[in-house]
This record gives sequence, C-alpha cells and structure tokens, in this order.
Amino acid sequence: MQTLKDVACGKTVSVVKLHGEGAVKRRIMDMGITKGTEVYVRKVAPLGDPVEVTVRGYELSLRKADAQMIEVQ
Repeated sequence: MQTLKDVACGKTVSVVKLHGEGAVKRRIMDMGITKGTEVYVRKVAPLGDPVEVTVRGYELSLRKADAQMIEVQ
C-alpha cells in the first residue's frame, strides 16, 4: 500500500482509498480528494511536513498525518 506521504516530488498519482474516521475523512473529502482523483505532488518540505499538492486545479498543503491516510497508486 502506497500513501500520498510516500510519493516523490513531481509525480502524479490517483487516489485509491481514504483511510481515517469521521471528521478527518470528511475534511479530506471536502478538499476535493476523493476516490479516482488525480493528485500531483508539487513540493515536499525538507522535513516532510507539509506536502504541497495540486488537486482539481488548485494548490493544497497537507500535513504528513493527513497525507498518510490517502492511499494512492
């Protein structure tokens, strides 16, 4: 299982599944990250937190903990 946290800079991946419960999962979905969505990893901060991605035409910064809940391929 590969998560968004493990994806290298400059790669585009597709969301397979969202892990997590209730409010956290809902918040990620509200940001536009849903099953089948293409996510482009723009930048990863030096210590890995946050991860900057492009989703549905807009830029988004995710915490490492949130990125770890997003299973991609």
